[in-house]
Amino acid sequence: MNAPWVKHYQPGVPAEIELPTESLVALVERSVREAGDSVATEFFGRTTTYEQLGEQISRAAEGLRRLGVQAGDRVAIVLPNSPQHVVAFYAILRLGAVVVEHNPLYTERELRHIFEDHTARVAICWDVAVPKLKAIPDDVPLRHIVSVNLLDAFPTIKRLALSLPVKSLRETRAKLTQPAPGTMTWKHLLGSGPLDDSYPRPTVTDLAVIQYTSGTTGVPKGAMLSHFNLYSNARQGEAWMYGAEYRKENFYAILPMFHAFGMTLFLTYGILKQGRLVIFPSFDVDLVLDAAKKSPPTVYCAVPPIYERTAVRAQERGISLKSAKYCISGAMNLPEAVVELWESVSGGLLVEGYGMTEASPVCLGNPFAPSRRPNTIGVPFPSTYMKVVDADDPTREVAQGERGELLIQGPQVFSGYWNMPEETAKTLLPDGWLRTGDLVTVDADGFTTIVDRVKELIITGGFNVSPSEVEAVLRGNTDVLDAAVVGVPSKHSGESVVAIVRLRPGAVLNAAGLIEFCRVQLAAYKVPRDIVAVDELPTSMLGKVLRKQVREDYLAGHAG
Repeated sequence: MNAPWVKHYQPGVPAEIELPTESLVALVERSVREAGDSVATEFFGRTTTYEQLGEQISRAAEGLRRLGVQAGDRVAIVLPNSPQHVVAFYAILRLGAVVVEHNPLYTERELRHIFEDHTARVAICWDVAVPKLKAIPDDVPLRHIVSVNLLDAFPTIKRLALSLPVKSLRETRAKLTQPAPGTMTWKHLLGSGPLDDSYPRPTVTDLAVIQYTSGTTGVPKGAMLSHFNLYSNARQGEAWMYGAEYRKENFYAILPMFHAFGMTLFLTYGILKQGRLVIFPSFDVDLVLDAAKKSPPTVYCAVPPIYERTAVRAQERGISLKSAKYCISGAMNLPEAVVELWESVSGGLLVEGYGMTEASPVCLGNPFAPSRRPNTIGVPFPSTYMKVVDADDPTREVAQGERGELLIQGPQVFSGYWNMPEETAKTLLPDGWLRTGDLVTVDADGFTTIVDRVKELIITGGFNVSPSEVEAVLRGNTDVLDAAVVGVPSKHSGESVVAIVRLRPGAVLNAAGLIEFCRVQLAAYKVPRDIVAVDELPTSMLGKVLRKQVREDYLAGHAG
């Protein structure tokens, strides 16, 4: 297959990767053997070596086995970034079971729908989020909750400080941990001793992760990612970041590990490179810069607002970021002003990439070389191919330079959606090409520019928001007759969620009240930032609300 873009790769980057023949369990076990006493994780200054990481994975796997977890079972992880998250991920895989990642800030309603779909019987959950799981009705077969206290991974002195009877410290402690009666603690899970080394390991073709992604229908879909898919994408990342050294790189784990981008960067690629994962449960720019003084970041992958905030604050505090050599931005458009700002304080290039959950997730990227092209998402990764087709007829390729839908093929492409064969057939073509739903133009060298989306997903701060899901919540309010939710440009988050509502006769718009109504049922990033009332919503001949027109009308009314 013709791949003109390869000539623009950074020197040393291969056109093809060596495809994996082993599972992710073999990946982590190799890193444990080879890295030994090198630091695997750093959390608020406390470090864990690769040898210790391997021991904890074995103990957690044995604990899960005693809870009845077997090969093929789904096990839920409901955790922020933490050392326990790394251990849980690989302990589940060690048994041949399937990781299902969840945003711990999801509401009970959001979690319930996903649990109804994957039917995991065991969940490893941040103790603060346990009440939401306990609220899930008994018809969902969740039987065991393992509660995780993040403070257990803190350095002793910091953990003791947070127990002092000082109001501000009590408030901080309450944000990090809450009592979780009726659960098994993480400490107890690890107290069973190591797993018998002869216990069967998964194969490279086995299912490793079900990663949920918002669909245009408003129903989250579970993308099935195999060990082969995820290991391949880690190797593609390794090839792309040519020059990154084993046991020498500090990965700043800011992006959430429950998101496909963070999962691959830290849990697979970071462990593959035997790097130090400097872990943050959420992004706090001053905590990041405090850590940078001790363990300077070399791999710093984030979304544009984080780059901007980090660079500005580093300048204010006089902290050097010259160590940051490998910086990829994804999930939203990367403004040139942010690139210039970041590169003025860092030690390398900031390049834009592209991915989607269904591709483990990274597919394209700009080279870490002068050949990069701003305002594009770059070129296909090694062993990755693309073509551009008519969105209404994916069998017909469009002419070079013509606008069309981007299709992707490669070892990182998923096998389908969990329990959704019809949705799989719409997205994954019989010959293995993945329909991205993004409309692009591609120049003669393969550099790709996104111009629109076939899908109507809103991407805010790097997260996908289904308009249909937010609309369904709004229609549940007694004052709302109908709603249309759209994304509008935002300097800070790529897009902001905006709702246009049609009220019931006699109702008066209470935007603040509706926003609060949504906040109870939706994760914070899905909640509309603005709500506007109209007399009528534009519809098609079939009565379908025309979101594109709604968006245009809103922007016209808020111009300037």
